[in-house]
Amino acid sequence: MAVMSSAVTNPHQFLQAQNRWHWIEVAFWLATLLPFVLTPSYLSLASQIAITALFALSLDLILGYAGIVSLGHAAFFGFGAYTAGLISKWGWGEPLSGLLIAAFSAAVLGYLMSFIIARFRHLTLIMMTLGLGLLLFEVANKASWLTGGADGLQGVHMWPLLGMFRFDLYGYTAYTYALIVLFLLFLLSRRLTNSPFGLALRGIRENLTRMRAIGATSRSHIRTVYTISAAIAGVAGGLLTQTTETVSLGVVDFQRSADVLVILVLGGAGRLYGGLIGAIIFMVARDQFSGINPQYWYFPIGVLLIAVVMFLPNGILGGLARLVASWRSRSQ
Repeated sequence: MAVMSSAVTNPHQFLQAQNRWHWIEVAFWLATLLPFVLTPSYLSLASQIAITALFALSLDLILGYAGIVSLGHAAFFGFGAYTAGLISKWGWGEPLSGLLIAAFSAAVLGYLMSFIIARFRHLTLIMMTLGLGLLLFEVANKASWLTGGADGLQGVHMWPLLGMFRFDLYGYTAYTYALIVLFLLFLLSRRLTNSPFGLALRGIRENLTRMRAIGATSRSHIRTVYTISAAIAGVAGGLLTQTTETVSLGVVDFQRSADVLVILVLGGAGRLYGGLIGAIIFMVARDQFSGINPQYWYFPIGVLLIAVVMFLPNGILGGLARLVASWRSRSQ
């Protein structure tokens, strides 16, 4: 609330401060290049982390900034994934245009759903988004003539990126491609959230009734951010299809929606970097724990999640921010 009050008092100063790049942000993005040098054998995992981080970023826009809780966000991820796969199967395997079409298709679905989403809050909203995810899963499962059903979509083949770089098993092209797309859409999201529109979203999250009382077009803002979020999720799904050349029912499974929600809880919602940090922790932990015990790897993930919720209720980044603020107050 202190952040909101300062933003309302000095909105221009607040936005200028938020738009400044800090050295730790630069260090973070430079660190994303380290897998090329330190762990080249894990570039395939790194590309999966980048795609998952992008998916978490899309959910953070509606959950962390507008307060829209979604248990069916994988619907847009899967819609983008199947769109990119079907385009490739039907003969057009150019990655960049395929990614744009996947984003557009997911955005259209998100825009149509936003008229329903903007009318509900809290438990009703959770049930609506859950129903959307389950509905799309069953549609993909039943339409096996189109999606391949439980067997997955067959015949996906991507052309070389920019006509020169093939998607190989080593993951060099996949990670470079996913990382660039992640960075560009992160810049877009950062600009969006650190704008008057982003301040309005924060106001909707904190007190929707008050925003309506002052004449803010809350439903229009919710529809806009929901459509943008769906488009970014569609890009993440399209990236997964293009970099793996496979599409299965797992892209629209409830488990994927639950996982990305866990990722945001771990990293910290409403901070943009929370989804990125949470994706790194979750994906690396899953890779390591599943290697130790393929059947019960969710147990340590659950322990980690409980520990974060108990001791860092605002996520890892929220806890770090609180420690830094406490250290600064003591040093003054």
